[in-house]
Amino acid sequence: MEMKLFWVAVFVGFGLSRWVDGFEDLNVTEVSFVEEEAPKPLLVGLTLIQGAAAKEAFCLDGTLPAYHLHRGYGSGGNSWLIQLEGGGWCYDSRTCVYRKTTRRGSSNYMERRIPFTGILSNKAEENPDFYNWNRVKLRYCDGASFSGEGQNQDKQLIFRGQRIWLAAMEDLMSKGMRNANQALLSGCSAGGLATILHCDEFRELFPSNIKVKCLSDAGLFLDAIDISGGRTLRSMFEGVVNFQGVGKNLPKTCTDHMDPTSCFFPQNSVANIRTPIFLLNAAYDAWQVQASLAPSAADPRGFWHDCKLNPLNCNPSQIQFLQGFRNQMLNAIEGVSRSTQNGLFINSCFAHCQTERQDTWFADDSPLIGNKGIAQAVGDWYFERSQVKAIDCAYPCDRTCHNLVFRAKTLH
Repeated sequence: MEMKLFWVAVFVGFGLSRWVDGFEDLNVTEVSFVEEEAPKPLLVGLTLIQGAAAKEAFCLDGTLPAYHLHRGYGSGGNSWLIQLEGGGWCYDSRTCVYRKTTRRGSSNYMERRIPFTGILSNKAEENPDFYNWNRVKLRYCDGASFSGEGQNQDKQLIFRGQRIWLAAMEDLMSKGMRNANQALLSGCSAGGLATILHCDEFRELFPSNIKVKCLSDAGLFLDAIDISGGRTLRSMFEGVVNFQGVGKNLPKTCTDHMDPTSCFFPQNSVANIRTPIFLLNAAYDAWQVQASLAPSAADPRGFWHDCKLNPLNCNPSQIQFLQGFRNQMLNAIEGVSRSTQNGLFINSCFAHCQTERQDTWFADDSPLIGNKGIAQAVGDWYFERSQVKAIDCAYPCDRTCHNLVFRAKTLH
């Protein structure tokens, strides 16, 4: 099977720095891909969380948080899937002030209807295990993976990520989730990190006899050294934690012995999660390659420019560096993999967020490890049909990847 490549437009030249900043806000599941015509997906309307105001659970600009809910039916009528939206972080006054003028910081700018695809699809042929569940997409408008607490009066910024999480859960419990007979918390990118941070809190919402599990898609952000020897992502995360007051809401099992910034990195807390969790991640995560390993600030002469656009352009030393990143990821999940209740799907692709895109979640040519695709792997793990600890061979052996390939344009 030939490896599929998906072209993504990227602006270089004048627009490059904006793109690098913007890619932190980019949920790659929302990029326009050049691919075959697909059936029109279900569009689901936006619901503002009216009860959030009493808890002062606001987006960055003071507007109400929101979600999209599509009701389950039949055998899935009392089953609940909560998907936490991704979309980067803001880590200082500049990035947070900008963010509150977008759908990532204000419900005023959120789409009134969004497509439910992949793990959110309502079609059995697209989402065989979860299609008839109650499916929720919780919108992301705080910029700190639903974990901040504080404010910046000078810039009129409100950091209420943790309160948004609590207000949303309370609202959904009142709409039937308290009667759930099974539940799954999932999320992609910054939402995947939020899933790791809130997994045990989610478990505590339900009686102990109810099956509750968590799925983190592209949330395994590593405290990695970039190509210049610096720590680009650590610097960003330190800004998020300090600027938004995240530390007090991080797992105590980590902050009791590590600094808050280290505890925002999932590699330092995920092994302590008591609730069953499934880690789905591309071993060469496209966002981390672009924004953490080889950001433009660490590559002023552009040696990595072509490699970042397309892995086929990488030279042997660049591939070796990327193999080192994969090794770091595999080391980071060792503790998680030892538990029989947890699941893994680490494919050797240049991808980011694979649950909400139909072509990667469940399609005729979806990515495989062995002979198992992502939707089947997650379903087998959730319903305990089999154990799933799938780790791919190293690049370039996997020919089933849907790699993200970025096409450069110059802004005039």
